[in-house]
Amino acid sequence: MTLRTPTAVAPAPPGRIGSSIPAAELLAFLDALGTWRDRRRAELDELDHAALHAPDADALSADVVLSMAVWKAVSDRYELILLTWDSGRVGPTETERISTLIWGGLDTGVGARSGASGADAGSGLGHGLGAGTGSLAVSLPEACTLSDALAATLRAKLALDPGDADLAARLRQLRAQVERINDLVAREPAISRNEAIARHHDLDRRVTDLAERSKRGADVGGLIGPLEIDAARVERDLIVGSATRRERAADVARARTLRTELEAEGAAVRALADRCVAQVQQAPRLGVPDVTALGPVPNTPAELEKYLTRLDAVRRALGQAQSAYGAALERRDELAARLDAYRVKAGSVARTSGTTEDLAELYRRGREVLKAEPVDLVRLQALVAAYQTYLDTSGTVGPAGRATGGTT
Repeated sequence: MTLRTPTAVAPAPPGRIGSSIPAAELLAFLDALGTWRDRRRAELDELDHAALHAPDADALSADVVLSMAVWKAVSDRYELILLTWDSGRVGPTETERISTLIWGGLDTGVGARSGASGADAGSGLGHGLGAGTGSLAVSLPEACTLSDALAATLRAKLALDPGDADLAARLRQLRAQVERINDLVAREPAISRNEAIARHHDLDRRVTDLAERSKRGADVGGLIGPLEIDAARVERDLIVGSATRRERAADVARARTLRTELEAEGAAVRALADRCVAQVQQAPRLGVPDVTALGPVPNTPAELEKYLTRLDAVRRALGQAQSAYGAALERRDELAARLDAYRVKAGSVARTSGTTEDLAELYRRGREVLKAEPVDLVRLQALVAAYQTYLDTSGTVGPAGRATGGTT
């Protein structure tokens, strides 16, 4: 059985993240990406139809769903790029944004914790990447490559030959894929590079062997499908592994930055707490956490996730402590300001009401409380309230009121 839809191959991306890509290169890439998107969707529809009628339809469903999810992520990002492109009405700012949209991360729905050790060697490409494993942010070019790999795997598992490609074309695509894998191997860390090199050499050997057999006229149709599956799996593992390491490195950097910030914030909040306890009698009694007690930032994913959770708890606790201790000091300052403001108001009222000495005594007592540290906020608040009440009463009882009372 052959596919009616031509096989889509993702276009080469222009520029790099943060760069201003020339408009002509962007236009060519967007045209090619639009064609790829439409062809891949039609191809996936055919593959989905074939998978539904396959004897092992249930086993293929995960690969089909994942392929659709990756395609949808690429399609959504393509639409955002088109909006930014605005039919070519772009300047350096817009082209830099488009570069970020191309090379920045997008959520493909691919599981971030899929193993790259070949543990799923007997299953489809989507197994180990399915739901429940989280999602991984990869760049648009990486997502397109994943989509190519998934589609190639589905074609091989369904024994479907591309309608527009013969064996020679499929071998050329395999050779290009092996070269991409070689580029990915160079990014592997030392701990896993030897294994990745071995897998690449095995694929390279098998592709070369098939090409030589094909030149001699041998029938290699039954061998190319499994090789496409293996190559797609290796490329998938390397892409996912690289993206996962980037995310973990970003998490480690974020944890270290946050820890440094919380160390400084904690020292400041502890100084605030000491000041509040020394200056206010009714100061809060909240513990101020010390982020250094959490120890150094771990590198393992599970421990790093717990560490980030603890850092967030420390951040919230510091915020609560800062608010509580700061509020107590602000309350003292507010009462002091109100006492002084009432005294200014009393300057005009007391002369006509004859309450100068009483108000002066209340003010004197209020200032005495303020000078005696730690300040008794309860007593200060009572004195300010008394001063206010006395002042309000004095303002309503004047000579006219007393005269009226005398005639009565």
